[in-house]
Amino acid sequence: MAEAIAAGVAEAAGSEAVLKKAFDTLAADIRACDAVVFCSPEYFGYMSGAIKDLFDRTYEELRDDPRSVKKPCCIVVSAGNDGTGAVRQIERLCKGYNFKKVQHPIISKGPVTDATLAHCRELGATLAEGINAKIF
Repeated sequence: MAEAIAAGVAEAAGSEAVLKKAFDTLAADIRACDAVVFCSPEYFGYMSGAIKDLFDRTYEELRDDPRSVKKPCCIVVSAGNDGTGAVRQIERLCKGYNFKKVQHPIISKGPVTDATLAHCRELGATLAEGINAKIF
């Protein structure tokens, strides 16, 4: 799903996506980007431990940083259940960072389908074009 989002971003002129695993992502990475898409599997109705770790490690450094306040963000969840618990928790944490939600979350319930991947690609393209047009 993350790769499909990155492919959508690449469709926009002058745009590129940097895919990073949560454990490898630093506050500086979030600060440096134009937008963030948090992709997580759903485990037991919650986000992955790696995503929670990312939030825990970067919160104090980014919460009042003017380079991250109102940063556009989106959420994508691959769910074995309904995905709402993971989305709800990620959204709560994004509010603490003062990120700006710019698209509805994508929740893939069960196996990821071609339609879901197309939706992810569209999300990436929309996000990149919105940033290029200074809408987000």
